Amino acid sequence: MKLKPNELKEFLDEKYELYNKPSFIESDPISVPHRFSKKEDIEIAAFFAATLAWGQRPTIIRNAMKLMELMDDAPHEYILSSNKNDWKAFSKFAHRTFNGIDAMYFIQSLQQVYKTKGGLEKAFSAKGDMYNKLIGFREVFLGKQPGRTAKHVADVSKNASAKRLNMFLRWMVRKDNKGVDFGIWNSVSAAELYCPIDLHSGRVARKLGLLKRTQNDWKAVDELTQNLRKIDAKDPIKYDFALFGLGVFEKF
Repeated sequence: MKLKPNELKEFLDEKYELYNKPSFIESDPISVPHRFSKKEDIEIAAFFAATLAWGQRPTIIRNAMKLMELMDDAPHEYILSSNKNDWKAFSKFAHRTFNGIDAMYFIQSLQQVYKTKGGLEKAFSAKGDMYNKLIGFREVFLGKQPGRTAKHVADVSKNASAKRLNMFLRWMVRKDNKGVDFGIWNSVSAAELYCPIDLHSGRVARKLGLLKRTQNDWKAVDELTQNLRKIDAKDPIKYDFALFGLGVFEKF
């Protein structure tokens, strides 16, 4: 599908407006953090929901909700006050390859992040562009001996697409008063964000001429994002709504 630059922007803007509405929330993993109002609860719930975001969306939401229930529906308080004995409650948890061992590792790491690093937002405060921030966060979060859990935090230095981390960052950073993304982080700007890419959005991006690379890896993420920045330099990732909606809801 070949569109002139002005036609492509008009088309993407139209789809962005169509899907970036509160009605989008219910069927999306972002519904999990939308249950909370406290900043720390929102970001912790969002981090877990984004981490589980592969597979069928109803299953993702159900399992993310289960994690919140195991944290007494007060994730920040639980992260700060729980101990290893409490974490045994997660031993039988499983979502795809993310199991109880991973859940307990995440809780322990988040405890350190909130007690010694100033929270999740500050853990993404490495100097440099978002690529370096993602590398820095992984080092802070996983530490020196992550074991099997390492595979659940994308390594962009090894060309991982980091779809779930990029989606989480979109939720936390974008401020557009549409009611979907939270916009509760101020240390990162929307212009810095990279577009999450998966099977659906990648297919749509290629069909629209926004992406030539055939693999859904970091190089593809960078190519797509650079092209979206040409359309809207200040808020390029708003078009994630358009690409996702076209791919999932319209089978574009």
